[in-house]
Amino acid sequence: MISHSRPTLDDSDRKAVLSVLESGHLVQGEQVARFEKELTTFIGTKNGVAVSSGTAALHLSLLGLEVGPGDEVIFPTFVCSALLQAVSYVGATPVLADIDPRTFNIDVVDLKKRVTKKTKAIIVPHMFGLPADMEEILSLGIPVIEDCAQAIGAKYGSARVGSLGKVSIFSFYATKMLATGEGGMVLSDDEDLLERVRDLRDYDEREDHLLRFNYKMTDMQAALGVSQLKKLPLFIWRRREIAESFNRCLDGESALPPVAPPGREHVYYRYVALLDDESAPFIDEMRKKGVDCRRPVFKPLHRYLNLSDYPVAEDVWRRSVSIPLYPSMMNGERRHITDHLQALLARKGR
Repeated sequence: MISHSRPTLDDSDRKAVLSVLESGHLVQGEQVARFEKELTTFIGTKNGVAVSSGTAALHLSLLGLEVGPGDEVIFPTFVCSALLQAVSYVGATPVLADIDPRTFNIDVVDLKKRVTKKTKAIIVPHMFGLPADMEEILSLGIPVIEDCAQAIGAKYGSARVGSLGKVSIFSFYATKMLATGEGGMVLSDDEDLLERVRDLRDYDEREDHLLRFNYKMTDMQAALGVSQLKKLPLFIWRRREIAESFNRCLDGESALPPVAPPGREHVYYRYVALLDDESAPFIDEMRKKGVDCRRPVFKPLHRYLNLSDYPVAEDVWRRSVSIPLYPSMMNGERRHITDHLQALLARKGR
């Protein structure tokens, strides 16, 4: 079975982690500080704070913005449940927005309808590696948290995603754009906000007693992150190369490829195609051929909350399919996927 996702690791990654083991200093230290500095430089923000996961980064970003009970936070329904969890952690009210039917990002028109006097922040995921419509969203004047968990290295115009909002968060889970196993980071130009985040990520040896968290990153994770970051441009190049080969297989009638509107650079964390009908039979057929295709989102968030006013997300969830794509994919695996893509879509077209 060709797995749906897989990390891309080599000897330089192993040596980076081994050097930390040999140093005897495993917890947050010099490597964490180095990773913070190097990712900040790459993205183009003033500073960053490394934490234990992308969810922790989002949680602390909300607290850094002083979001809490009585506040509303808007984010799209077609996204992983980490956003719903983090907003719940701080006691705020989640307000879900529908999505654009082709970019799969938050629908700005629907977003504007959901803004109220209680809206304290907007979380904007750049879904599957494609930047969202940041210009329109930023024009609302509401603090924006960019969720770059799937889009590190993508560009909106000349700027990298993560440098546009009030604050941005990243995830380095095992199968993300760059991997540290678990881990995340908060980036911002607002040093006061980042200082609040630093204060909240560790509770030990403090003069006062406030609610803080054990959200530190280890030096082992950070060393792996530094090593992976060096290879990110190559990772992105390989993702785009594979995506282009998949594009050539889709006929544009029974299956639509991912889009990249002008001024937005896609990095293809996921290759999400939109079929002309229900994707479940297609997913089953591809698995029979040894290819682990999946729905790109397990379940739209409005279903957890028993809400129903999200027709586009419902339709996209029903028809979308995520086809395996990652830098460590072998050319033989890629050919196996494209051969069966072409065969299945040709059968659908008859």
